[in-house]
Amino acid sequence: MLPSLFISHGSPMLALQPGASGPALQALAGALPRPKAIVVVSAHWESHELLVSGSAAPETWHDFGGFPRELFAVQYPAPGDPKLANEIVELLQADGLNARADNQRPFDHGAWVPLSLMYPAADIPVVQVSLPSRMGPAFQTRVGHALSSLREQGVLLIGSGSITHNLGELDWRAGPKTITPWAQAFRDWVVDKLAADDETALHDYRLQAPHAVRSHPSDEHLLPLYFARGAGGDFSVAHQGFTLGALGMDIYRFG
Repeated sequence: MLPSLFISHGSPMLALQPGASGPALQALAGALPRPKAIVVVSAHWESHELLVSGSAAPETWHDFGGFPRELFAVQYPAPGDPKLANEIVELLQADGLNARADNQRPFDHGAWVPLSLMYPAADIPVVQVSLPSRMGPAFQTRVGHALSSLREQGVLLIGSGSITHNLGELDWRAGPKTITPWAQAFRDWVVDKLAADDETALHDYRLQAPHAVRSHPSDEHLLPLYFARGAGGDFSVAHQGFTLGALGMDIYRFG
């Protein structure tokens, strides 16, 4: 059975400058059985309702600005999977969660950037599930639980966000070994609570974790972690690191 994963996807430039994350993602993909399909909850598909991408051929969306032309040329032409999308909607509805298909949704960079490093051939079907971010951590845990059975069918479940995400406090001159103390303290607290399986503390992280609001001025980039945890099993760290001093690049495995 496949695990679920939480991936810190960093800047869109990760697609062209993978740094230490690229080899870590490649090694992780190489160690896993080949997925039948991939389901991604990305920090970059915030929504008011629970939506599931139903297109058979989603486009690659360059949902950002101010980056080099080469990045806008990158395409990730993985197929969608309308049948799996319908199954996901049914699983969510069976758990009492209102959900529907969105047949127009393209791949945002929270999905295609890490997948371009893990599965560069883009030959595995990908379905995205939206992030109703106002519903908070417990809701994402529930969504993960509702879809956890897909792992037994060979489907890889991924939450794509960032373990810390305060773009206003990044140090653009920082070297790869520079770690901002407040960001490290927050990351270490999360890892400790994940290892202890302390769901109560994790759901209440904004009040309990050190430097929580500084690490996540808004929490859409941490919420995919709760999806991955809810969908998976035992926690382990696949990769740890920071870039630009305070942008966490951790990768976690559940199961």
